[in-house]
Amino acid sequence: MAAGEGHASVDRALRVLRVLGSRGSGFTLDELSGVTGIAKSTLHRTLGALKDGGFAAQPVPGGPYTIGVELLAVAFGFYDQLDLRGLVHPLLERVRDRWDETAHLAVLDGADVVYLDKVESRQPLKLSSAIGGRNPAHATGLGKALLAWTYPDDGALAAWLERTGPLAARTPRTIVDGGALARELATVRQRGYALESEESELGVRCVAVPIFLGHATPSCALSLAAPAQRMAVADQRAIGEALRELVDEALGSAHDAGA
Repeated sequence: MAAGEGHASVDRALRVLRVLGSRGSGFTLDELSGVTGIAKSTLHRTLGALKDGGFAAQPVPGGPYTIGVELLAVAFGFYDQLDLRGLVHPLLERVRDRWDETAHLAVLDGADVVYLDKVESRQPLKLSSAIGGRNPAHATGLGKALLAWTYPDDGALAAWLERTGPLAARTPRTIVDGGALARELATVRQRGYALESEESELGVRCVAVPIFLGHATPSCALSLAAPAQRMAVADQRAIGEALRELVDEALGSAHDAGA
């Protein structure tokens, strides 16, 4: 098989798998052909190869095709062994190098964010955050980026607030009202990134984006944080757009929500 033909075959297989992964009940051959634009004769051969490898299945002869158990085993095996810090650390370095400010990686744990990794700015004034440290999620950009999709509607957020108790004021700027937090998280979902201006610590601002890794709920979030004198409020949105684009570029379709 020529190199070009091999590349085309792989491309077709990937297109088929992406479509099959979008619906648990599966797709008929006609539906797959319509969605992928692949001729049915070619599609039948592609599906045959995927079935032989266990990456596609057809539980009922002549019925719909679904994702195969081998693909599920590979995906879940990878996720179980996933080292978030190892996966995202090179991206933290890219973020730090681009802005020369501190990049953080964090996960949501109850009412808090927990810092998994940190790449320091090379500038003399440093931030007080530490790997393994915690901060209230509602008061941080990282936390808001995680909360926005972990609790994607007012009902889910209200249940979280009931479990975690009152929102503590870390600074005079901290959001402590549940309704105001719900409105803030709706804005975060709309633009795809979170902003925080001296809500967790006076004199510190940050911008954060969620990282999904194929799930509708974020696996973690990444932020760029800086002393307020080096990150103007007027610049935060431009940084947010650029940061989101950088994460999308680095992680590709794996980063898409619900991919």
